[in-house]
Amino acid sequence: MNKTWIKNGTFITMDESRPVIEGHLVMDGSKISYIGTEAPAQTEGMEVVDGRNKLYMPGLVNTHGHAAMSLLRGYADDLNLQVWLQEKIWPMEGKIDAPKARAGVMLSIVEMIKSGTTTFVDMYDNMDETAKAVEETGVRARLCRGVIGLCPPDVQTAKLEEAVRFAKDWHGKAEGRITTMMAPHAPYTCPPDYIERIVQAAHDLQLPIHTHMSETAREVQDNVDQYGARPVAHLEKLGVFTRPTLVAHGVHLTDEEIEILARHDVRVSHNPGSNLKLASGVARLIELTKAGVLVSLGTDGAASNNNLDMFEEVRLAALIHKGVSGDPTAIPAAQALRMGTLDGARSIWLEDTGALKEGYAADIISLKLDQPHLAPKTDLISHVVYSAAGQDTCDMWVNGRQLLKNRVCLTVDEEKVMAEAARAYGELLA
Repeated sequence: MNKTWIKNGTFITMDESRPVIEGHLVMDGSKISYIGTEAPAQTEGMEVVDGRNKLYMPGLVNTHGHAAMSLLRGYADDLNLQVWLQEKIWPMEGKIDAPKARAGVMLSIVEMIKSGTTTFVDMYDNMDETAKAVEETGVRARLCRGVIGLCPPDVQTAKLEEAVRFAKDWHGKAEGRITTMMAPHAPYTCPPDYIERIVQAAHDLQLPIHTHMSETAREVQDNVDQYGARPVAHLEKLGVFTRPTLVAHGVHLTDEEIEILARHDVRVSHNPGSNLKLASGVARLIELTKAGVLVSLGTDGAASNNNLDMFEEVRLAALIHKGVSGDPTAIPAAQALRMGTLDGARSIWLEDTGALKEGYAADIISLKLDQPHLAPKTDLISHVVYSAAGQDTCDMWVNGRQLLKNRVCLTVDEEKVMAEAARAYGELLA
């Protein structure tokens, strides 16, 4: 089993008792076997990485996105969500077949590798292509076939059967890097009886549920008009929260709804960049965290963000809630970083990822420290949150395998990916 020793590095651990250490880290196969200030006792036969002038930290975890949508980056901007979806995005998505989906997913994965994201959640169609791309490129992902139920009963059944087959086929695959979920797209795109069928499938498979919820004020009002309840009460009544659940957005929530989410241990993926761009609003992050709801960060798709830079989401999470609340202490840098790493992993039920800790998965990134915007060497957690960007990512390991070395992708041909994405977009327009 291969062993790698990172020597003389600076490490952000996500351990509150020793958040930053100067020293050494050893990867033994897929796990971190040692981290400490002293050099490891036995180093014979190890690959040695010189950690000087580099900052090592857990890879970022993106808990909500649609990877194939990178093909639609910049295609339709500056519109409200319903117009953007119904008039622009959905018609184009209808043309995305398996080869085009693969091209979009590979483009997203390269962008994520080069901007420090080691793990991502994806909800979309053509998910076999996404899973194959994850398997090939070496990243980690929690995947689900997003199901929209605005269709005849036979098509609903076929979609649900496909979602179940995908979840069964891929859960635990790619050396355990791929896990799956069930995903009704949203309460406004799935009739109640269909959501109940998806919940039952999640029970049968013992899998979590992922869905969009309360993203816009209009969506909440439409839910009240159609079903006589706001989305949280509606999903609770349909049994969604009887399964471990991750909801995306959760922008428009009342105090009572936040209590319901906390009671059921529903996790929330906060997508500040996408929510700002679509003018969906600003989620009540301070109230959610005070209530004990586990909140993580996501980019959403590249068509509504328009990048997959999780460093940007961490920074936005730290900044906008200060501005909205008028409290500069609202979301400290360390909390924002935790949302993008350890809390992200826990939000998707990965208990041994998201920190630099012995026994944890070796999902590690490095940033080049000797740069003007990361100097002087004062508070490095502050630097990561308020000064760093995805482009500062220098190296990446997932499960102990190096995917990025000095900004060069090792498991994927970046030039080929760019060319295939350009060709796929041209075919979409044609």
